[in-house]
Amino acid sequence: MTANDLIAKINSDELRSLFTEIYVDPALYKSQKQRYLDTIARFTESFGSDGELSIFSAPGRSEIAGNHTDHQHGEVLAASINRDAIAIARASGDNKVRLISDGSEMISIDITDLSAKKEEEGTTAGIIRGMLSAVCDHGFIPGGFDAYVTSQVLIGAGLSSSAAFETLIGVIESHLYNEGKISATGIAIMGQFAENVFFGKPCGLMDQMACSVGSLVHIDFKDPKKPVTEQVKYDFASAGYRLCITDTKGSHADLTPDYAAVPFEMKSAAAFFGKEVLREVSEEDFVKAIPAIREKCGDRAVLRGLHFYNENKRVQQDVAALKADNINAFLKGVQASGDSSFKYLQNVYTNHDVQHQNVSVALAVSEVVLNGRGACRVHGGGFAGTMQAWVPDEMCDTYKKALDAVFGDGACEILAIRPCGGIRII
Repeated sequence: MTANDLIAKINSDELRSLFTEIYVDPALYKSQKQRYLDTIARFTESFGSDGELSIFSAPGRSEIAGNHTDHQHGEVLAASINRDAIAIARASGDNKVRLISDGSEMISIDITDLSAKKEEEGTTAGIIRGMLSAVCDHGFIPGGFDAYVTSQVLIGAGLSSSAAFETLIGVIESHLYNEGKISATGIAIMGQFAENVFFGKPCGLMDQMACSVGSLVHIDFKDPKKPVTEQVKYDFASAGYRLCITDTKGSHADLTPDYAAVPFEMKSAAAFFGKEVLREVSEEDFVKAIPAIREKCGDRAVLRGLHFYNENKRVQQDVAALKADNINAFLKGVQASGDSSFKYLQNVYTNHDVQHQNVSVALAVSEVVLNGRGACRVHGGGFAGTMQAWVPDEMCDTYKKALDAVFGDGACEILAIRPCGGIRII
């Protein structure tokens, strides 16, 4: 469609039902409609109005269960959320990708050079080049495009802004040049590659899978090259609970060693048995060898290993609870996951700075407000950033006010699980 066609389609309210499905909350329709119109205007200001334009969307994610298990080939339960990155894009007809994000300068990538570049590590350009390289490596056609991107998946807010962006690039390449044939799982694997090799972050695959596949999804990473996914249908609104994510505004500076130590220590425990990851070691053998693992790898490696085994089981239990429509068993599992992350995984705060424990404070305030109802836990990688809570409907306003009072207005967001992952909207 031309830019004018897109504008007319959106203004006609023809997309109301689709927007309501994607963003779940009908109250968001008006603001999303304006957001799309504004993004089209910015695209045409930057790239002109000629040619056929498309609109793409990729959601952020929330990890529901399976904290720090994916890098050990474990199981996770994750969900796409109704906060997304969108792109207005057009095939460029040349070998260039030109992309502008809100508030940023244009990034230009020559797709005839898809080698990793040291100077692009930690940059958006690195992610784009990495995705294009992965598209090529997987036997698909990489192509140039012009795009304007705007995102509600804020950087550092624990909702996986980088994975959402990787998914967005993958979906654009899939539909503009490959007839939509790149699978959601394939895009996720490409995203992990781009982040590991080109961006320079040793992440697992969970974030990318949740953003790309979408909905509430149970993922088994036993074979990370062929992860097994199962979408789990559950209506939390009907059960009377809402998903709340609070950005505790903790600094992520200097936390790379803390994040890296988690998979390193788990893998060191696995290496004790001559294995690469803990999924290859039975829990029974691990428990029997605890005295020797303590001596060789240290106590924290033992504790983190025990967290892995129990967290893997919790994922299965939570999935079973949702399938059985047992919300209380699910909430019990979420709380147990949080307790294990705090006590055994030890990723709620860094022990290098015990005077700043934003997530610990958020958990403590949550438990006071919830008073035994719902559940709360550290969210994502941990150490700083965000916490997750499942809050009864009638307590949402009170809960949000309490968390905002501690961490600032807007720190607590009331979210919903989106039914789809990365998609072409038009």
